[in-house]
Amino acid sequence: MSHSSELIAEDIEGYLKAHEHKGLLRFITCGSVDDGKSTLIGRLLFESKLLFEDQLAAIEADSKKYGTQGGEMDFALLVDGLAAEREQGITIDVAYRYFSTEKRKFIVADTPGHEQYTRNMVTGASTADAAILMVDARHGILTQTRRHSYLMSLIGMRHVVVAINKMDLVDYSKARFDQIVEEYRTFAKQLGLENITFIPMSALKGDNVIEPSPQMPWYHGTTLMGYLETVELDAEHLQRSPFRLPVQWVNRPNLDFRGFSGMVASGVVRPGDQIRVQPSGKISTVSRIYTLDGDLDEAVAGQSVTLLLEDEIDISRGDVISGVEQPAHTADQFETTLVWMHEAPLLPGRPYLMKLGTQMVSATVTDIKYQVNVNTLEHMAGKQLDLNGIGICTISLNRAVAFDAYKENHDTGGFILIDRMTNNTVGAGMLHFALRRSQNIHMQHVDIDKQARALAKSQKPAVLWFTGLSGAGKSTIANLVEKKLFTQGQHTYLLDGDNVRHGLNRDLGFTDADRVENVRRVAETAKLMVDAGLIVMSAFISPFRSERQLARDLLEAGEFIEIFVDAPLDVVEARDPKGLYKKARRGELKNFTGIDSTYEAPESPDIHLKTSVMSAEEAADSVISALRERGLIS
Repeated sequence: MSHSSELIAEDIEGYLKAHEHKGLLRFITCGSVDDGKSTLIGRLLFESKLLFEDQLAAIEADSKKYGTQGGEMDFALLVDGLAAEREQGITIDVAYRYFSTEKRKFIVADTPGHEQYTRNMVTGASTADAAILMVDARHGILTQTRRHSYLMSLIGMRHVVVAINKMDLVDYSKARFDQIVEEYRTFAKQLGLENITFIPMSALKGDNVIEPSPQMPWYHGTTLMGYLETVELDAEHLQRSPFRLPVQWVNRPNLDFRGFSGMVASGVVRPGDQIRVQPSGKISTVSRIYTLDGDLDEAVAGQSVTLLLEDEIDISRGDVISGVEQPAHTADQFETTLVWMHEAPLLPGRPYLMKLGTQMVSATVTDIKYQVNVNTLEHMAGKQLDLNGIGICTISLNRAVAFDAYKENHDTGGFILIDRMTNNTVGAGMLHFALRRSQNIHMQHVDIDKQARALAKSQKPAVLWFTGLSGAGKSTIANLVEKKLFTQGQHTYLLDGDNVRHGLNRDLGFTDADRVENVRRVAETAKLMVDAGLIVMSAFISPFRSERQLARDLLEAGEFIEIFVDAPLDVVEARDPKGLYKKARRGELKNFTGIDSTYEAPESPDIHLKTSVMSAEEAADSVISALRERGLIS
């Protein structure tokens, strides 16, 4: 059971109803390793009477086995649920716990302190209203304290408690408390953290956690629980912000009902209010606010509702309904802060999916302006982001979306990046602002289009994308295919890997990041040539599936033909027409595909050429036959 209440015995239905309508505060605990985060949460759970007798018995037994308090109850074990955490005495994963008091319900996230778990801390903080930053009174402000403070400023945490813990180990010294407060205030000014409350306490002994401590009569501020029960909730703050409702579902059960469902991200809406739908910019008026429990006179931030409008306008999932006076912004290029969460590094130019609210779009990180060292706040140059890396990046989308700056609205300004091939979440970010060029650069209408140019050439344009290891025969086969097409009167062009690196891509090397950019430029060039009505041969190793998928996505269905020129490594090493494999084996050529750089073979190529058992002439004829079967040539 939770906290004690007379209503539980006298009127259980009344108690449950009152409990249902309590406010919910989400908060995190963070700070350096062994500063007492898990102990504090265990103390809060214990004091709120949330534990059953068998749980207490189990904790008492575990305290003797794993505990760090000399056989006494170790409250940290209530939270550190992983065996690895108990054995090491640290927090690894984000642990969520629930408790309640007479005034509020709480969900607390215990976040890890180690640098390698930065992504876990950001995950736990992304939905929090407040943060408790634990500081060991003996050690003061440490590197991890600064790191987590930076991360809190990064995600826009509005309420921060600096809990100066283990005061019992410094004899409850006011001088030590004042010293730490002054040091942290100086540091916090650099980060822009403002709403900071300092509380001296001992999580183990319970000083200033629930009740004021008689050991520190010099402290006249709030207890930790007093703070948590009174601090403003984000939902209350968001109700004063401009109205936003990301459309999650178009609700049309019959011909007479057409509503737009979603959760109100911020603001208040009432029947009769004028709204603007974005990114289209269309304007209408709210006629009804529908819920299963009946129509509402108003809907506020945090409520899930269905809006009915007076006008029949086109609205789809992912659109954002805004107040007409203060609408959301729209753009397709942004400056962002990005936290990378995957073992495979972020490489500029590689395509990902971006989920922003209910919108899903294709996104590419076009540039990493700089990385941030979370320990020193130093800005560092970098061509890629590794696991737990944080960078200021520019991102380009395939279409304009509605958004707000993250500092103004977390729901419409925060996003995740998803790997297109595995569907894994690989990054999380915050939008800062739209790039000016996204507002000033527009597609110019032209009267002669791709269809007209192709018709003039009496052919269907396409890209024949030859991929495979060096020495597999890509350039040789592509050259033969172009000759055969040319003799048939087709209009063609051959983009060869070596030739392109003498001009368009002469500034690129052979790192993974440069390989991604190499293929991106070639794909964009091939797209322009297809727009000109040409049949384009592209002969590149193009080692990564994601970049080949990028090239495919740039074109219309049927215009991209992936041709896997397949030869085993021992075969291409034996051929070695340019002597590159010998150099790579001697260590003279770094990042060579197949030796010390990965080649991701196509899983289901459109055309598969096994050049270890067929000649180049046979392979070229096979390609020509496949093009005829697909109706690309006559």
